Amino acid sequence: MRPGSSSAFFHAARSARLRLFVLALLIAGMSTITRAQDKVELFGGYSYFRASIREGQNNPCLDNCPIQTFPTSQVNLNGWQFSTQYKFLPFFGGVADFNGTYGKLHNASTREHTYLLGPQISLPTKFSPFAHVLFGFARESQDAFGVCPALTQAACQFSLGSDTSWASALGGGLDWDVAPFVALRVLQIDSIRTHLHGTSQNQPRVSAGIVFHF
Repeated sequence: MRPGSSSAFFHAARSARLRLFVLALLIAGMSTITRAQDKVELFGGYSYFRASIREGQNNPCLDNCPIQTFPTSQVNLNGWQFSTQYKFLPFFGGVADFNGTYGKLHNASTREHTYLLGPQISLPTKFSPFAHVLFGFARESQDAFGVCPALTQAACQFSLGSDTSWASALGGGLDWDVAPFVALRVLQIDSIRTHLHGTSQNQPRVSAGIVFHF
């Protein structure tokens, strides 16, 4: 190889490395800017709810008069969760959260829906932890079961029907960015507090799904 051609080769190689380095910086910078400019998040996925369902129960007494009590059953409910967040700052936003879960209590359908709003803080990184406190209301519906006769010699359980109450959620989770506009919600855990059928409930909710950034 002639001296001149050798010098030209090394100059071209150095120039190519410089271009690749600049391109990598541009891609990283654009990715960071895009993530920082995300204002809207949409989440949708699966939700599990460990519901505390209050029910009625007639207990017999010596003169056949029913004594009414209100036991609570723990019921596994499965369903969906949808939420949207608007970010006022890269680390702070407002969330609207909607959830519906469904299951069976004594072979009768039971449903619980929550409608919640509140602030959320998050760390805008590839693995993004977040925490929130949400407020709103809950609606629980029980189909009829255990129709009790007026006088009975045995305990008889029955549905309390539907009820609506205020609700709150305290919780958080972790998102994992897998593409410029897509993240996986690896886990979200909330403690849902309600006041249905005259008593308070503290119920865990676990969710996971997909988040879209815009």
